[in-house]
Amino acid sequence: VAAGVVIGVLGLAFLEPLCSMLGANGRLMADCKAYLGTLMLFVPASVLQILFQSFFVTAGRPGLGLGLTIAAGISNAVLDYLLIVPAGMGITGAAVATAIGWCIPALAGVAYFLFSQNPLRFARPKLDWRTLGESCFNGSSEMVTNISTGVTTFLFNILMLRYLGEDGVAAITIVLYAQFLLTALYLGFSMGVAPVVSFNYGSGNTLQLKRLFKICALFIGGSSAVVFGVSLLLAGPLVGVFSPPGTAVYEIGREGFLLFSLSFLFAGVNIFASAFFTALSNGRVSAAISFLRTFGFLIVALVLLPKAVGVTGVWLAVPFAELATAGVAALFLWRSREAYRYL
Repeated sequence: VAAGVVIGVLGLAFLEPLCSMLGANGRLMADCKAYLGTLMLFVPASVLQILFQSFFVTAGRPGLGLGLTIAAGISNAVLDYLLIVPAGMGITGAAVATAIGWCIPALAGVAYFLFSQNPLRFARPKLDWRTLGESCFNGSSEMVTNISTGVTTFLFNILMLRYLGEDGVAAITIVLYAQFLLTALYLGFSMGVAPVVSFNYGSGNTLQLKRLFKICALFIGGSSAVVFGVSLLLAGPLVGVFSPPGTAVYEIGREGFLLFSLSFLFAGVNIFASAFFTALSNGRVSAAISFLRTFGFLIVALVLLPKAVGVTGVWLAVPFAELATAGVAALFLWRSREAYRYL
């Protein structure tokens, strides 16, 4: 909470320079400031709801965590409409809807871990700098993912402004939203299975760890093929949720999404591999996979591919990064099989 307050205060203090640095021009500046400025007031709630997603799983209550996440999502969607359209709050209403969505799991999590008799609950802290440092290092892959997402989104926006203007920015934003929707399956699965992997590895139950890894591999492989097929079949409807057919944004987004869909063949492997090594307390490998997927290979692709094939290279940057990272992740998994005994 303290860290969230500091981030929120700094965000408000440097609101306009932040928006300007991220590419907002005169036409977009007002909306950017209204949206970001509102969200900065609720950063502590954002931090807490992310933490509680993991804590509910660790406490053996994944169903409660799922229910709160669904409630937050439905609340966000309903309030988006109510605050933007009937209430006429515009972009500020969208930000308030998002913030309220954050508050639902955040406040519910505080109440649960404060009053519950579950072994995992709030207690008087005993500061252990070594454990805290190890935990931060082990979670560095998740930190890398979130930081690099911001950087790469900025690069996507700048490139699309250059090639296709504001319609291009809107189209890439839609496709990135769709990417988050379709990869949420792997994020949720990996987050849910990680405590089970950690428990069996820590207890030395190699037989169960091998069985678990095999099940995960089959699930990731099968679901990747299904998600890729769904993304091809529903490219138009998915883009159409955000922009009506016949508009320039729709046409740009639909054509780009068909190319972008190749990334779903490999994203599941990379997301699971990073979470798997985090669960095995190997933060170094986990961070390397996450860094290459969301930053290293992606930056290389965004720099080189548009120069070679224009805007098509922007759409192919993520598939290239996912494919290259999948090769590295497979190598790490193969070389680590004897050390962790999951194969």
